[in-house]
Amino acid sequence: MRNSWKMIVAAAVLLFGLAGFVTSGASADEVRIVTGTATHTIEAEIADTDEERRVGLMFREEMAPDHGMLFDFDETRPVTMWMENTLIPLDMLFIEEDGTILSIKRNAEPLSRATIPSGGPVRYVLELNGGTARRLGIEPGDTVEHAMIGAAN
Repeated sequence: MRNSWKMIVAAAVLLFGLAGFVTSGASADEVRIVTGTATHTIEAEIADTDEERRVGLMFREEMAPDHGMLFDFDETRPVTMWMENTLIPLDMLFIEEDGTILSIKRNAEPLSRATIPSGGPVRYVLELNGGTARRLGIEPGDTVEHAMIGAAN
């Protein structure tokens, strides 16, 4: 019985430790997406450290509507993403330094190890719930606005 109790306590410690690991230390901020017909506001966590970019949205079972994660790669370059350990489908907006959306990967497959290329040099990636880009009418050439976009050196 004592060993069973120890196993339960160890499992709880592991679970709470994993929950702390999964919850990104990223701050949340308002991001605007300007399409040809409207401006949409997204509440996005900002992933601008190596660790925040590495973890991204992994292990999350859900994300609120009109929420996402904005990745800042600190430089403009071709970027490759993947969905390993990501449990929800995502739309990925690959964004140039000035905020222009270069390309979009719609409904990236959860848990896939397939690489998803940006299609050219970008500085940012905005991940949204799968289907959001289509629902909001977001297309390449639209723009993303945030305090750090366009202000980057």
